[in-house]
Amino acid sequence: MEILFVSGVAPIAPDPEASAALYRDALGLPLTGEDEYISSESIPGARHFGVWPLGHAAFSCFGTPEWPAHLPVPQASIEFEVADPPAVAAAAAELEVSGHTLVHGAREEPWGQTVARLLSPEGLIVGISYAPWLHDDA
Repeated sequence: MEILFVSGVAPIAPDPEASAALYRDALGLPLTGEDEYISSESIPGARHFGVWPLGHAAFSCFGTPEWPAHLPVPQASIEFEVADPPAVAAAAAELEVSGHTLVHGAREEPWGQTVARLLSPEGLIVGISYAPWLHDDA
């Protein structure tokens, strides 16, 4: 697989209001959003930075707002960008062949991002992603 860039980083927030108080209010990051997810694509050095509520992460990964009790609760998410949606599917297959267990295979999210996810040994949600709006030719 060919990783083009780190497309996003997001702390996973069990308490989104407390996290907003730190990242948006105290640090002054230009984070906006709805439904507890706040983010920005205008922080230098980051294509996307967000504060991802734990319930949203659980729903994106498992289709339920509760994180599965048998898995460690993740502290953060990191996404690596590839060239296009077929590259996401190829990367997911490559990861599985090399012995990694995916949380879910390549799929298109309602907001238009194609992503496959796994949990890292450190407990991070790792995404292999194609977000069309992050590409210069988009």
